[in-house]
Amino acid sequence: MRILKDFKVPNFKFPKFHMKEVSEIDEVNVDYEKLKKAEENKSKKDKKNFQYKGTSFTTVKEMFINSSKEYADRTFLLEKFNPKGDWTEITYNQFKNEVIGLGTALTKKLNLKDARVIIIGENTHHWYLSYMTMLCGAGIAVPVDKELPENEIENVIKRSKAKAVIFSTRKADVIKKAAENLPEVDYFIQMNSDQELEGRLVGLDYLIKEGTELVKAGDNSFMNIEIDPDEFKVLIFTSGTTANAKGVMLCNRNLAENVNAATAYVKLTPDDRLMSILPLHHTYESSIGFLLPFGIGASISVCQGLKHIVPDLQETKPTALLTVPLLVETLYRKINKNIKKSKKDGLVNSMIHVTNALKTVGVDIKRKVFNEIYENLGGRIRIIVSAAAPIDAKVGKWIEDIGILFLQGYGLTETAPIAALTPDFDTRVGSAGKAVVGAELRIDNPNEKGEGEVLISSKTLMLGYYEDEQATKEAIFEENGKRWFHSGDIGYLDKDGFLYITGRSKNVIVTQNGKNIYPEEIELMLSKHTEIKECMVYGKEVKGEKELIITARVIPNYEEIEEKYGKDLDEDKVYKIIWNIIKEVNKELTSYKAVKKLEIKHDEFVKTTTMKIKRYAELKNDK
Repeated sequence: MRILKDFKVPNFKFPKFHMKEVSEIDEVNVDYEKLKKAEENKSKKDKKNFQYKGTSFTTVKEMFINSSKEYADRTFLLEKFNPKGDWTEITYNQFKNEVIGLGTALTKKLNLKDARVIIIGENTHHWYLSYMTMLCGAGIAVPVDKELPENEIENVIKRSKAKAVIFSTRKADVIKKAAENLPEVDYFIQMNSDQELEGRLVGLDYLIKEGTELVKAGDNSFMNIEIDPDEFKVLIFTSGTTANAKGVMLCNRNLAENVNAATAYVKLTPDDRLMSILPLHHTYESSIGFLLPFGIGASISVCQGLKHIVPDLQETKPTALLTVPLLVETLYRKINKNIKKSKKDGLVNSMIHVTNALKTVGVDIKRKVFNEIYENLGGRIRIIVSAAAPIDAKVGKWIEDIGILFLQGYGLTETAPIAALTPDFDTRVGSAGKAVVGAELRIDNPNEKGEGEVLISSKTLMLGYYEDEQATKEAIFEENGKRWFHSGDIGYLDKDGFLYITGRSKNVIVTQNGKNIYPEEIELMLSKHTEIKECMVYGKEVKGEKELIITARVIPNYEEIEEKYGKDLDEDKVYKIIWNIIKEVNKELTSYKAVKKLEIKHDEFVKTTTMKIKRYAELKNDK
């Protein structure tokens, strides 16, 4: 099990904030006629049933052909291949030609049509290229987490029965070493390499060039491949060790419906730009961070790594960020810390109230008032989407208070991944969104609070688990002609159909008298305190005790503690500071949920690549 120690929360450095008063903002005028019409239109719009006229793709190849033609000369990808160099812009037309060239070479020159092909590496041009080529007919894509240990990479290649491995230069040593134990793999294809075919090793650039020559000579075989929307096309292993991870089988329809669903709820245009921060092997990033912008002609800037995130934001000026709660909360804390240091926190809070009031009467000056914050984020940010884990509603509310749309999404790898999403025309901070178009959510066996397991029926629902019919039957059942999926998540639906996740069924702590305690609820309350960097709540087995002891394992935020309580504090004092916070949180909890024990943790938690704590692995390490 690998601990993601290379995930470093970026150090957002802002200059001293000056902030403007309302009196300093030009053109604060109320257009009452315009306001009246807006109110009339608003009243006519039924938010409950409203949706945008989104896309209606049935396959990714259909989307690929459409966007390549419609947006040929527009920028698709921006990437800095050299940290000291300039950003390289790749157009839709260039990307299209490379996909066709690579696809032709893979199917005609290497005879890999319909074969399983591993894709492993950093977020880079050739990763996007390889994945799109597979989805357009070259084979079955098997995206793999680049952070897996060597033995697990080797295992997943064997489990997937892969005939080829496409890998980045940084993974070259690992893959070439593994190749010795993988005689069943026909080809190892290195990104950013023009090496001619030598044994089983060949460069991706070389294949693009060879395939392009075949196309120029009249070979249209790759683009003539017809895609069955429901054919198995992607294999993704869920987080966990490869030995016990389930393999999720997806089809083209699953992925295309993600794009259709998102465009019905969120208005995006070709002028939008998303920044790629999360790993592409995860469906959240590959579907919503890649296929969605591609489908509507937008562009993507590839973040060079979290330590470069601020300059990358400022240089590429994205309009939307897809991220996870840990990064959003860090952004919130860093900005507010600098505002406080600038002694502008009182003014900012005042301006939030004033601009909120003005917005209700048709005057939105938030971007002008909070311009300094926007400029430090590139100047064009208008949407932040958080998914993969719960987030403090206070953080989302603050983001909206400064004028940025804050959206949340919900889903799993099994739903490719979107099952619910916040509509941009009806935001509900704290909710995970409402069922996307083409999906239904329902709560199984709800308790007195309406909470129960979330069941999902969706066009994005997987075909099943790879080579595991029993697990598929346990996860999916059919009722009245619809396939329903047991998500394993606990939540409730409000009267408008918005979903609120309260826990994970496999994490639930059951007391002796049958009470259920969901750790996520307590963790969210603890994480609101800035002295706590990260925490995990679990039921600890104690010898001689029948009842599990509710325990909080906490990584202290030493920087914040030093600032508030002074430097050179010993561990006992740090413990007391955290314990006092726990006691305050306990006052807000029902007695049986109260945290009884504190453990201070000094190293990082074991995590997935979307920064979720791997509870089982964390506790297994204890043993």
